[in-house]
Amino acid sequence: MQEDTRLIWRLKRGEREALRRLYEKYKNKLLAIAALLLNDGNAAEDIVHDVFVSLAAGIRWFEFRGKLENYLITCVVNRVRDRFRRKQYEVVEIRRLGQIGSNSPGPEQSAMFSEETQLLMDGLARLPFEQREVIILHLKGGMKFREIAAAQGVPVSTAQARYRYGLDKLRFVLNAGVIG
Repeated sequence: MQEDTRLIWRLKRGEREALRRLYEKYKNKLLAIAALLLNDGNAAEDIVHDVFVSLAAGIRWFEFRGKLENYLITCVVNRVRDRFRRKQYEVVEIRRLGQIGSNSPGPEQSAMFSEETQLLMDGLARLPFEQREVIILHLKGGMKFREIAAAQGVPVSTAQARYRYGLDKLRFVLNAGVIG
């Protein structure tokens, strides 16, 4: 968190390297979250880039409070929601994602495209967006339910229920062999 505070301060002073460092620090997690929510790697990259461009453009007025990571995740999720609202989103198969977030294949990227992971991602794509969002933000984003509830504008109990119902539906879909 102290590093983020220093980087924001440097960015406010006009140091472009600070923005690059923030991007490198958070891009993989943000890309993964956006790709899981959208089921579209190219759109995920666009959204993450837009978030960082907006951060840089509005840095003069940016007030750093809390965790920058949660702020950036919330920005990504809000842009995903906007994309759905505009109805310009076209569903594509997750298989067309390709590798995201890194040029060198590591264990996480390799596992992401294993057969089991593919089934899980297809199952996630079948969930209602609100349930998928809570599951991804909690498991991949590491956000607490109170943070997710605040981002979604719902009570904590609603966020917890969406998580529980989403996992139940995902379990049902995977066990029933509906996918594929």
